[in-house]
Amino acid sequence: MTTTTLAVLVPLLPFLGAVAGLLLGRTAPGFVRPLAVLPTLAALVLAALVAVRQGGDAAVDAAAELTPTGSVPIELALHIDGFAALAAVLVGLVASCVQIYSTGYLRDDPRYPSYAALVSLFTSAMLLVVYSGDLMVLLVGWEVMGICSYFLVGHYWETPQARAASLKAFLVTKLGDVPFLIGLFALATDAGSFRITRILGTVASGGLDHPTVIALLLLAGVAGKSAQFPLHTWLPDAMAGPTPVSALIHAATMVAAGVYFIARLLPVFEASQAAMVVLAVMAAVTMAGSALAALAQDDIKRVLAYSTIGQLGYMTGALAVGDRGAAVFHLLSHGAFKALLFLAAGVIIHAAGTNSLAAMSRMRNLRDRIPDAYWTMTVALLALAAIPPFSGFFSKEAVLGVAEHVVTGHTEHAPAVAGWVVLVAGLLTAVLTAAYATRLWLLAFRGRGAEAPDHGRQPLTMTVVLWVLAVPSLALGGFAFRVLPDWFDGRDLVPTLTTSVLGTGLALAGGLVTYAAWRHTTALAARVPLGAVAAHPEGDAARVEAEAIATHEPAYGDIAHAPDPADPGRLLLGPLHRHAAAGFHLDAVYTALFVRPVQAGASLVRFLDREVVETYVRGAGALPRWLGTAVRRSQTGNVQTYVSALLAGTVVLAVAVVLVATGA
Repeated sequence: MTTTTLAVLVPLLPFLGAVAGLLLGRTAPGFVRPLAVLPTLAALVLAALVAVRQGGDAAVDAAAELTPTGSVPIELALHIDGFAALAAVLVGLVASCVQIYSTGYLRDDPRYPSYAALVSLFTSAMLLVVYSGDLMVLLVGWEVMGICSYFLVGHYWETPQARAASLKAFLVTKLGDVPFLIGLFALATDAGSFRITRILGTVASGGLDHPTVIALLLLAGVAGKSAQFPLHTWLPDAMAGPTPVSALIHAATMVAAGVYFIARLLPVFEASQAAMVVLAVMAAVTMAGSALAALAQDDIKRVLAYSTIGQLGYMTGALAVGDRGAAVFHLLSHGAFKALLFLAAGVIIHAAGTNSLAAMSRMRNLRDRIPDAYWTMTVALLALAAIPPFSGFFSKEAVLGVAEHVVTGHTEHAPAVAGWVVLVAGLLTAVLTAAYATRLWLLAFRGRGAEAPDHGRQPLTMTVVLWVLAVPSLALGGFAFRVLPDWFDGRDLVPTLTTSVLGTGLALAGGLVTYAAWRHTTALAARVPLGAVAAHPEGDAARVEAEAIATHEPAYGDIAHAPDPADPGRLLLGPLHRHAAAGFHLDAVYTALFVRPVQAGASLVRFLDREVVETYVRGAGALPRWLGTAVRRSQTGNVQTYVSALLAGTVVLAVAVVLVATGA
């Protein structure tokens, strides 16, 4: 079987599994779980075979024209280089782990068949994006992922939070997709083709007429899909969906699509210095802002959501300094440990007996109750904090290293200002990432909140997956930075001494300071009974309740059930904590700038329709109605009345004629 045939089967198998799962979900429920797991596992095996055959050599290209268009052709094309081959393996691995994990996590869910089918369709769409060599075909996968995320985030549609989150995710990403679509058409118009290879050839020959406009239009779609500032606000709210869905979206699909798209078309963006600077600033604001927000969240999944936004900022930062190898390296590394983090969080949530909420300030004695989640999440958090020798260290240092090369003038792929912006923001984010990772570990496993009821051991399918993902989280980085250059344009990914020392030192400092703050707040909280108002650093019950609402934390009407105040994030952030917990009020800004004007416009239209248009319509019908009423009343059916009226009319006419004649 040829490599092209194998590549076609990779996205096709999960798609067929999704269709079969939907058709047999009601009639043959016993086949649902095998149809969810086996096609995805088969796709993973085939993706690995494609990667082995491709081997980092010349790209595999194949194309067939779908239909004559008369101008710019649309082709069913494959373009599989080293980036695509490895990204497909990541998608298949994470999707397989999520499907296996979900068989235990959602074993009693009545809507599991539709859920599993949507996850398979989600996986198929992302694989189509990864392998596609034509932008129109890529757009199909891009949009299918959007609708799948809408349904999966809203899986628990009975809750208003899930309904609102799914609608928000769909609308915010569509807001970016509109200019993205315009940019795709403009790019194809300049290049004369939607084929990626031809577009890159046009860029290399200097044939792109409007590189800045096209790059900025495409960046809008990337910002929406990959949750980058300012279109990142949908991702934290999307945590209302099932936790395995969060793992899939954050680790291997949806948000990874935007980063992968820029990596595939990086020469288009490099053709515009202005676009590279905009990309660098977007990455810097995203990195630092999301890390601050993560340090203030109480729900464990919201911490991880903001963490994903920040790590995606590292990837876009690497692209902003012109190195797609470092960006995709971090994409692969992050996919492994972030999937592990979310699935371990799912074990915690499952142990607490809830669907999606896990307030860290209420956790207690989890280390002994769920040891598998404890050890694997510890590995994943060390990788997230970029502590050597875990995988996150090598991939993050690859990003900082290329930024340093731009700053020192060793490369000319990006302007120096972009290098400075990415390097400074990356080092600052290294401190904050270690801080919120340490805080999460301390509050989740050494907290003094109210102990949740013990729901027994977790299903084996959930715990096995954690250990499978722990292996690449621990070992991928040290192995990959030696092997991946052969797959990634030959670029050197070895960590540089300067950024390694700076980054690791700052990460260790962030973790130690957070630990010291936690010890301090724990000692203060121990002096007052748990839950007492005086122990809360913000004071009275009304303020605590208001803050809980403002920060999306679960409301607690009785102050005796308030969260444990031993939270180092409050001490570290100080007055900034309230704003960081609310995502720096960006949703409120959007409400003021966009939502309220649209609502006001809709109210005006409704008023004009009701009071002006309907009044005119009612008035236009009133006169005929009155005339009809008058005529109806004259038709009495009495012959004498008719004769009398006829005689009276005759007399009136005769008198009128006489008067006219006399006057003449």
